[in-house]
Amino acid sequence: LGEDTPASAQADTALDIAMVPVTGGSFTMGSPEDEPGRSAAEGPRHEVIVDDFWMGQYEINWQQYNVFVQRDANFNKLADPASLKALAIDGVTGATAPYMEMSMGMGKEGYPAINLTQYAALNYARWLSARTGQFYRLPTEAEWEYACRAGTDSAWSFGALATQADDYAVHKGNSGGKYATTGSRQPNPWQLYDMHGNVAEWTMDQFAADYYAGSPADNPWNRPTTLYPRVARGGSWTHDINQARCAARLPSDPLWKDFDPQIPRSLWWHTSAPFIGFRLVRPRVQPSAEEIRNYWLEALDDYGN
Repeated sequence: LGEDTPASAQADTALDIAMVPVTGGSFTMGSPEDEPGRSAAEGPRHEVIVDDFWMGQYEINWQQYNVFVQRDANFNKLADPASLKALAIDGVTGATAPYMEMSMGMGKEGYPAINLTQYAALNYARWLSARTGQFYRLPTEAEWEYACRAGTDSAWSFGALATQADDYAVHKGNSGGKYATTGSRQPNPWQLYDMHGNVAEWTMDQFAADYYAGSPADNPWNRPTTLYPRVARGGSWTHDINQARCAARLPSDPLWKDFDPQIPRSLWWHTSAPFIGFRLVRPRVQPSAEEIRNYWLEALDDYGN
């Protein structure tokens, strides 16, 4: 979780979340107009600056997520009150237990957690922040693409052509109709695994096809104002390799709950979108308590919390 995370934060579990340090900098976000598979929402290309952050080396897996789902009911008594206060957290909404087998029979041990709404990913980050005393969140679109490119400027971090795709990505053409364990393919140049394919990953941003035309250069974040659509990145085992390009953007859709048997429909599970998961980032510079409080208020506002 990072070299300055208190050892006590992991005293109740043997699970780790490997994080990779990412040195911030500038890059050209979006795709050129002649890139195969490109959509208009990937432009215009523009220069972006992001700050330093840590990023999850892998997508969050079922074992890591289930610690949150099945966590001790007395969690708030176990957490460090000073850490909770510093992180502007007085409690964390508990995840509802799944009402169907959410791996769809594809396996759980070592596999990425899937079928998760952005709300579920946000609350996992909030819970982990409270548990560790460090601020974790979803990446912005800009942070995600910067980390995915890993200093490259091609369609994929492994090159401009998809000829090596099977070595780096689990995609529709090689998945056999199911996801793979995290880290089953080669990492990108910054040692981040599954940035292309396996499962699509939530970001913090609202999806707007024209956002890049007026996007700020410094740490852009298109703060959500409506529940749909939000942005997922990276493509998945159900998507063509072109949808796993560094610049490819996937908008969420209410139909991702189309077969939800729960009434009202669950805030936690996307039963018609088994391809969606997430990974986390941690800013190198810890935000102030006020900034964190505002972040959680804004991030969870559209969910009625």
